[in-house]
Amino acid sequence: MTARDLIPIAVLTILAALLPLVVTSSTVLNFLVFTLIVSLGAQGWNILGGFGGQFSFGHAAFFGTGAYVTAILQLRYGVNAWAGLVLATAAGGAVGWTIGFLSFRSGLRGSYFALVTLAFAEVFRILANAASFTGGAAGLLIKLDVRAVNLQFDDRAVFYWLVLAFVAAVLLLTRWIQRSRFGAQLVAVRENEDAAKALGVDSLKVKLRAIALSGGVTALSGCLYAQYFLYIDANIAYGSWISVELLLAPIIGGVGTVFGPVVGALTLHGLGEVAKQFAGRIPGIDLIVFGGVLVLAVAFARGGILGLLERLRDRGRGMVARGPKEVSHAGR
Repeated sequence: MTARDLIPIAVLTILAALLPLVVTSSTVLNFLVFTLIVSLGAQGWNILGGFGGQFSFGHAAFFGTGAYVTAILQLRYGVNAWAGLVLATAAGGAVGWTIGFLSFRSGLRGSYFALVTLAFAEVFRILANAASFTGGAAGLLIKLDVRAVNLQFDDRAVFYWLVLAFVAAVLLLTRWIQRSRFGAQLVAVRENEDAAKALGVDSLKVKLRAIALSGGVTALSGCLYAQYFLYIDANIAYGSWISVELLLAPIIGGVGTVFGPVVGALTLHGLGEVAKQFAGRIPGIDLIVFGGVLVLAVAFARGGILGLLERLRDRGRGMVARGPKEVSHAGR
């Protein structure tokens, strides 16, 4: 990974970090924090689904694990919030590895793997809704104690900067994957697993590393969600809503790209908020927008927004390159 790879991430992170200095509205900051949390989880999905081609419908299993582990460690065992965040992230990676081992060892691919992940998320939701140590249907309320050691801050901007730092770190991780030998192996498995095996790629090992990384990153987003809103229950942590959002953001932004999940999350939630402002009395208007954007992306932008922009850029360059030739032919 070269300095050229780091410059776009550094520039965009600096520009994003300046936003709270310009925008002081708590509503806008809430929107930005939530969108960044979703984009962080979407980056986790993108590592497995975008680069590895292993589409998951149940990433809520990892998101919810991160949220519940950090909350339970603090409430039941008095663990420091920062330590809880690290342990919860590791727990998400362990859950990902376990699900991957059970699925990939059985040879599950494509829609079969996607349905298995969905089943695991639903099982976790039912268990969390019934178990006493998770608070059951009532959920868990993290005690309000505004101190940095508890990952709680007086100013929302501080939490925004914290989440932004994690997003930037995961963007660097994704860029490294894209440029690394591991990333090349992951793409080879995505394109043709049998051919990758014939070339000596240990596909099981590669996929297990990918799902463990994916689970850890997604669990991290769940931790941050719990710390920001200070409340979770089974339907929030393991609900299908988060699996859908983590799936949609990369597809809309650009599957298998570094910035695609961030662009997709900002697009989806930005349009959703605009729709709420103009049609706030219509229930579920944001879901209608999500569905409409997905249909448009599948129909007209198979590579997502970033893929569409890249094609438009290449077309523009092609027109510029053909211009002088056309002029010279016309003068003959």
